[in-house]
Amino acid sequence: MNIVVGYLPTPAGRAALRAAIDEAKLRAADLMVVQGHHTKRWGRHTGPEETETAVREDRAALDASGVAYELIPMADDADPADVILDVTDRTHTTLLVIGTRRRTPVGKLIMAPTTQRLLLEAGCPVLCVKAEYTQD
Repeated sequence: MNIVVGYLPTPAGRAALRAAIDEAKLRAADLMVVQGHHTKRWGRHTGPEETETAVREDRAALDASGVAYELIPMADDADPADVILDVTDRTHTTLLVIGTRRRTPVGKLIMAPTTQRLLLEAGCPVLCVKAEYTQD
């Protein structure tokens, strides 16, 4: 059994990773972490030090979780939805976990294209986690 998570070192991506770890523990599943590159293309830009700190912390959380996982890097020019959907198809995924962030009222009318594609085209259930997700 596999769970796939789309990961970026952003608040939404980090929340998705935490939720995916929780789900993997609950379901005794392996975790496939599709790693995107954090650039301005992905939304709010953070500095390199903040990004590297987040990546280190998240990798430590994965290691400490006891969940078997695989890191799947994404090429800079790859379409994130294509890569994530390909991984879910190849690995017979039982759950896809993605993060989302708050949007303005106008932004709510126009969902991010990657999120929309994943919600509509994934062949498995999709858990969409808000950036404020915390483990209790």
